[in-house]
Amino acid sequence: MPTASGKRWRALAALSCGALVPLGFAPFGWYPLPVLALAALVLVLHRAGTREAFLYGWLFGIGQFGVGVSWIYISIYLYGNASLALSIAVMLLFVAFLALYPAVMAWALARSGVRSRTGFALALFPAAWTLSEWLRSWLFTGFPWLNLGYSQVDGPLLGFAPLLGAYGVGWLVALSGALIAHALRGAVVSRIGAVAALALLWLGGSALNHVYWTDAAGTPLTASLVQGNIPQDLKWRPEQQRATLERYVELSRRHLDSDLLVWPETAVPAFYDQVATSFLEPLREEMESHSVSLMTGIPVLDRSHWQYFNAVISLDQPGRFYYKVHLVPFGEYLPLRDWLARVLSFLPVPQADFNSGDLRQPLLHAAGYPVGASICYEIAFGEQLIAALPQAAFLVNVSNDAWFGDSLAPHQHLEMARLRARETERFVLRATNTGISAVIDAGGKVVARSRQFETQVISAAVEPRSGATPYVRTGNWPVVTVCLVAVLMAWRFGRRPG
Repeated sequence: MPTASGKRWRALAALSCGALVPLGFAPFGWYPLPVLALAALVLVLHRAGTREAFLYGWLFGIGQFGVGVSWIYISIYLYGNASLALSIAVMLLFVAFLALYPAVMAWALARSGVRSRTGFALALFPAAWTLSEWLRSWLFTGFPWLNLGYSQVDGPLLGFAPLLGAYGVGWLVALSGALIAHALRGAVVSRIGAVAALALLWLGGSALNHVYWTDAAGTPLTASLVQGNIPQDLKWRPEQQRATLERYVELSRRHLDSDLLVWPETAVPAFYDQVATSFLEPLREEMESHSVSLMTGIPVLDRSHWQYFNAVISLDQPGRFYYKVHLVPFGEYLPLRDWLARVLSFLPVPQADFNSGDLRQPLLHAAGYPVGASICYEIAFGEQLIAALPQAAFLVNVSNDAWFGDSLAPHQHLEMARLRARETERFVLRATNTGISAVIDAGGKVVARSRQFETQVISAAVEPRSGATPYVRTGNWPVVTVCLVAVLMAWRFGRRPG
C-alpha cells in the first residue's frame, strides 16, 4: 500500500499530468503529450483504492479542464455583464463538474476489482476512458471539448479518423498511453510486446493517412470566406446594422470572381423577414448576375408560432433554411427554464429560448452542390454532421468565436473542424466573425486561414467529393460497443493477479 507521502506524490502527479493534456491541443499541438499524460495516469491508478482513485481522477480532470477550458469566464465576464468574481466562480464550478467524468471513471476502475496489470492497462483503462468521453459528449446536452481524438490532427493517429471517428482516435490515444505504462512496468516479454504494438499502431496510422475512401465529384470551385470582424458589443446595436451589412457587401464585391461566398453566423444582424425584401432579394439578384452563390448565418423568427431559430440560408434558395440543431445551453436556451430561471436569476441567461431544428433537414444547395451546413458549436458533434452525408459535397460551418475573446478556444474550435474534415473526407469551409476562418481540405489540412480580429477575406479552391468513409456509414456505435465489451471482459477475466 502506498504511504501517505506516496499518495501525496500520486495526487500531485495526477494534477500535473492533467494540466499537460491541453498542450497537446491547438494552438500548441504537442500531440504526444496527452499520450504520456495518460500513461502516467494508468500508473497512478493501478491498484489504487476507490477513494484514492476518485481523487486522482478528479485532480487529473481539474488540471485538464482548468487549463484547457478556463476561457469560458471570458464569455460570462465580457459579454454576460457578470462581475469578474462571479465569472471566475462559475468557471471554477464548471471545471470541477467536468472533472467528475475522469473521477467517476477512475472510481469505477478501482471498484471493478481488476488486478491484472495487462487487463487493467490494455483492456479496461482505454475503454473506460473512451466511454467517459462519449458520455460527456451527450449527457446534460453534452460538452465534447478536449476529447483526446482532437489532439491528434497533426499526428499519425489521424489516419484512423475516417475508420473510427473522433472517439476511436481518442481510444487509440488512451491505448497508446496504456501500452507505454505497460512497457514501463510489465514483465520483460510483455514490455517488448507493448513497444512493438505501439510502433505498429502509430506506423499503421501514418500509412492510413495516405488512404482515402471518397472520390472527387466535379470541378473544383473557388470559395471565399468573409470575416467582417464586427465587435461583439456592437454587433446587435440597431444603429450599427446598416454599417455591418455594408461592410459584408463591400468585402464580397471584391470577390465576385468566386463561385461561393460564405458569411459567418448571424452575419446579418436582423430577422430574415425584416430584411428579405429590402436587402436579401437585391443582394441575391446582384450575386446571380455574376453567377456567384452566397451563404450566410441569419436569425429567423417564425411569427406564426413565435419561434426563434439560429439559421443558415443560401441565396440560391430563397425561403429555405438550415436551422441549428444542437443549441448551446445557457447561451441559446435555458434548460429547465421554469425552475432554473429562479435559481440562476443572478446570471445573464437568455430571456427567450431559441428552438432547435430537426436532425434530418433537407440540405441547402450552393454553387450547384448540396451542402452540409452547421453552426458554431455543432462542429464538435461528428455524429450530427454525418446526417448530411454522403449527399453533401462539402461542409460549411458558420461561427462567431468573438464570445471567446483572445483565448485558446478559437484554436481548439478550428481543430475540431479539422478532424471533421478528415473523418468525413469533405472540405470544410469555416467562416467566423472575428476568426479563425479557414478552408480545410479532405485530409484535415488547413488550405487557407485568416488572422484573428482582422477584417479579411480568404479564398481557396474547394474540391466537391462523393462517397462515404466507414465512420460516416457506421457512426460512433462500433467504437462504443467495442469499449463496452472490453470493459465487461476485463471485469470478467481480469479480477485476479497475472
